[in-house]
Amino acid sequence: MSVFRIGQGFDVHPFSQDPARPLIIGGEILPGPGLEGHSDADLLAHATADALLGAAGLEDIGHYFPDTESSTLNANSMEILKTVVELINKEGWEICNVDCNVIIEKPKIQPYKKDIEKRMSDILKSPVTVKGRRSEGLGFIGKGEGAACFAAALILKHE
Repeated sequence: MSVFRIGQGFDVHPFSQDPARPLIIGGEILPGPGLEGHSDADLLAHATADALLGAAGLEDIGHYFPDTESSTLNANSMEILKTVVELINKEGWEICNVDCNVIIEKPKIQPYKKDIEKRMSDILKSPVTVKGRRSEGLGFIGKGEGAACFAAALILKHE
């Protein structure tokens, strides 16, 4: 018998005032101001990690990688994601797929989409789809003050 579970993840960050901070989405460095955060603020990796952890019934990303610890300061979120994959695999779960929406006005995700999907798929060892969305000038995202990401993950365990 197989058991399937679905998890949902969300992350949001404001843009940094530090002009030297890189914008990192899915491990890819994109042009533009970076996002503010304790780690590298890769909201795609964070939302994906939370979706996977939630699907597996584990604690959220903040439990494993607290923003109060110096060890997670400027952490590489692709390494965080690798650790999350190890955690859920240890519990007997396999990742079926992950689907994500990155909501950001600029830059457009499309030119980086395939590279991001490949990097994420390689880490998760499953298909990952990434879609770029705009908020059409509405709210803090539309005003260019920050970005957000939603992720959904499907996992499987054979019992």
